[in-house]
Amino acid sequence: MDERTAERPPAKPDQRRGIRFPVVVPVEAKWEEGGGKTVKEISQAKEVNAQGGLLLMKIHPGVGSQLELTNLISSEASRARVVGLRRSKEGHVSGVAVELLIPSETFWGLNFQLKKTSAELVRLEQDMKSGSVDPRILMEFRDAVDYVRKTAWAVQEWQERQLLKHDTQTVLPLLTSERIRRSTQLCNAITTDLSSHEVTRETSGIDEFFRAVKGVYERLADLFRERQA
Repeated sequence: MDERTAERPPAKPDQRRGIRFPVVVPVEAKWEEGGGKTVKEISQAKEVNAQGGLLLMKIHPGVGSQLELTNLISSEASRARVVGLRRSKEGHVSGVAVELLIPSETFWGLNFQLKKTSAELVRLEQDMKSGSVDPRILMEFRDAVDYVRKTAWAVQEWQERQLLKHDTQTVLPLLTSERIRRSTQLCNAITTDLSSHEVTRETSGIDEFFRAVKGVYERLADLFRERQA
C-alpha cells in the first residue's frame, strides 16, 4: 500500500504516467530534515520511468520532502520529491516513491533506456504483425528486438553484479555467445540470399563482407587447428 500526499490522491495502476521498468541502479539520496540537518542515504532504484521511480532505503524522508539524487554509476544528479511510501503487509516501509522535478530519459542510466527501447520495439512488432509486412522483414525485426532484449538483460546483470561486488567479467561470455548466435543466424540468411541470387557481385558492401568473412574463417581455422594439436 502506498501513502501519498493529501493533495494527490492515490493513483490507480492504469493512471501512472508511463510504465515503470525493473532496474537496479545505485543512487545517493540527500535531503534536509528539521533543524537543517543534512541526511545522506545510499539506496537502490528498482522500478523507474522518466517521471520517477521506487527507491529501496533504510532511512527514508517524509512524504513531500525534496531530495537531491545522484546516480552512482553515471554521477548524473537530479532533484526529486517524495510522493509516497510503499508499505509491506506488516507495516514496514518497503519502498519510497519519488517524482523527478524535471522528467529525464537519461537519469536512471543506460539500463533503463535499453529496457524502454526494448518494450517499444516489442509494441512495434505487435503492430507490424497486424499489417501486411513481408515475413522476411518481420523475422529480421523480431531477431533485432530479441538481440536488444538480451543486451538489456546483460546490462542489468552487469550492474547487479557490480552493485553486489560480484565478478562482472562473467557477463562477457554471455555477450560473446549471443554475438556468435546472431552472426551464425545472419550468415545462414545471407547464404539463402546468395542461393536465390538476391545477393550478387554488385550488392553494396559485398567486398567488405567478403574480407570480414575471410578474416573470421582464417582465425577460426587457426583455432580449430590448435584444438586438434
